Amino acid sequence: MSLLTFAGAEPDRTSLDANPFVLHARQLRPEFRLEDTARFDADVWPLTPVLLKNQSRQMSLRFVRIPARFRVVIKEICYGMLSGPLPPGEDWPAPESVYAWFGEIIRFLDWMEARPTVLRDLTGDDLLDYQRFLTTVLKKEGGRTRARAAVRQFWRWRTVLTADRLRFDPRHVDGWGESKSRSRAGENSTSRIPEQVLGPLFAWALRFIDEFSPDILTAVDAWRQRRGDRSGPGFHQSRNLRQALGALLDEHVAAGRALPGLDGKLNKLHLARTLGCSRASLDHHRDLIDEAVAAVGISATTFFAIPITLDADGRPWVEGIATHHTHRNSLAALARHLHIACYIVIAYLSGMRDSEIKHLRRGCLTIERDEDQIPYRWKINSLAFKGEDDAAGVPATWSVGEPVARAVTALERLHRPDVHVLMSCTDFSPGSLDRKATERALTNSSTNTQLNEFVAWVNDYCSQHERADAVPQVNRRTFRLVTSQFRRTLAWFIARRPGGTIAGALAYRHHSVQVFEGYAGTSEAGFRAEVESEQALARGEHLMAMIDAHEHTALSGPAAEEAAERLEAFGHRARFQGQVALDERRLQRIMERHEPAIYPGKYVTCVHDHTKALCEKARRGRSEGLPDHGACRPLSCRNVALTPANIAAWQKEIHRIERRLKTRRIMPPLLRHRLIERRDEIVAFLARNTPHLEATA
Repeated sequence: MSLLTFAGAEPDRTSLDANPFVLHARQLRPEFRLEDTARFDADVWPLTPVLLKNQSRQMSLRFVRIPARFRVVIKEICYGMLSGPLPPGEDWPAPESVYAWFGEIIRFLDWMEARPTVLRDLTGDDLLDYQRFLTTVLKKEGGRTRARAAVRQFWRWRTVLTADRLRFDPRHVDGWGESKSRSRAGENSTSRIPEQVLGPLFAWALRFIDEFSPDILTAVDAWRQRRGDRSGPGFHQSRNLRQALGALLDEHVAAGRALPGLDGKLNKLHLARTLGCSRASLDHHRDLIDEAVAAVGISATTFFAIPITLDADGRPWVEGIATHHTHRNSLAALARHLHIACYIVIAYLSGMRDSEIKHLRRGCLTIERDEDQIPYRWKINSLAFKGEDDAAGVPATWSVGEPVARAVTALERLHRPDVHVLMSCTDFSPGSLDRKATERALTNSSTNTQLNEFVAWVNDYCSQHERADAVPQVNRRTFRLVTSQFRRTLAWFIARRPGGTIAGALAYRHHSVQVFEGYAGTSEAGFRAEVESEQALARGEHLMAMIDAHEHTALSGPAAEEAAERLEAFGHRARFQGQVALDERRLQRIMERHEPAIYPGKYVTCVHDHTKALCEKARRGRSEGLPDHGACRPLSCRNVALTPANIAAWQKEIHRIERRLKTRRIMPPLLRHRLIERRDEIVAFLARNTPHLEATA
């Protein structure tokens, strides 16, 4: 039964073209024309023409999967989402979001197919029945949440429907959704990479780029030369082949090196490509081959004839780089691991999103040098998408460190000179013979797979070589890597470990300056906001610890009373049913809505009031209403409060100055005067603000 007869109403399509192109309001990729895209009446709507990101996979809306009586309803909603009239307050979602929603709505409509009802006859009890059904088919709460969100699309887009509409907002149904106590556990969908995983992972990525890549890239060159050179001595002149083959076999015999083998047999393809001839032509010289086989035998594996770099123990890091893809150390496998190692270094050290990395192209690296030609700044260019007005992305520049430059250079060498998309598949990957495959970047799922294959290779390598720097498990399980984790992890470490280092002694404090210098720190969707969010969360946790320990009642200094009042109010809001909020997402919301503007530091705790802040006055009115720790004047600012840790830091500073005055008998008078002046200022400051410590100070 069709929807039209079942619903008892003819859809009013007078406001639409009789059969419009469903993508007419969207920007198309250059290779597509509107006339080649789907119309409303089609059973399949390909979305590929409007998937503007280079890493997007092919997607289509297949309405044959929708129960027949609901197809018109779903087509109307999908058309509205893609190009049709927008309901008040709605924006056209990304095509990828439409596709994701479409898959979830199929689940709902398949469930409804067993019920003799339409959308407008659904009740709250029906939706609760569907919710109970979801608990039987979806184990993860995130999946159930997405499934419920899909049902709500019928309410959000009800104004584009002409024949059947949902009459109420599912969010107003009592019991719709899951309890807060259960949902809190999964609220933060993007986990950060644990420190014990990140360290060895990043170190191995750098090792691939700096230590292993010369051998891998040499094998790449040999592979290309072997495939591209068809002018060998025997390819056209068979009389020269016997001489060339004999010379090659003599080299093997003299070196005691077995002939290349594969699955227990002679690898004739490898010999033929080495000589630039056909495999069949080798059969005419079987006597030479048999004689060499009798002398040195056939190897189990065929390796490229290149020297292998020695590791720190003086051993080759691999036995050799195999020519056939089934070997774990084949050129195909190692090239893929080098490819993803470059991705890891770029993703973590640049703060770029996956979509931004996937649009890196050959020539994207710019190096600025001083007058002595010494590099001092590295920048990469790509496209940015999030927060931008153009769905096709806008040109953007990121300031990066030198390791990122090495990664980009390795990617450029890994690909053929005519391949411009650096995160496309390599020549050795499945599908690489398809010209279009090298013009598009790997999909997100392919990158996730390669990330975890890289970890598996590293751990297997460490096991075979008895190394102790494998990537460890977390809670007795292998930690699964996904692309979205790198950006959040970098933000977390910059916010909470600014004095720490990454593998290779890269300092987070210095690195934060690099990533903030370019686009990552200036765009509305840039990396700075992510770091500041992590800093606010860390500050909130610190303040809650102070409140729990009642430290806010023991503050001293000119702003101590104000700090105690703010922290008391903040603690009251952060408590839920008598317990302190420890959930990250809830604490983050509290910080956003009830920011106490208290900034703990080593020497002072800033209780910020911009009308009193001397740091803002030093910036001559260019303040954003935030404290400037670089321009802080703690000994004279009225926004200062002191914790016991702050006081201890000042006392340590006094002792440091006194030791310096005592140990250096001969000192420039001006320097001695300034040190004494500095010590006296601190002593006077503590005497004014910590009377109970005046005698010890």
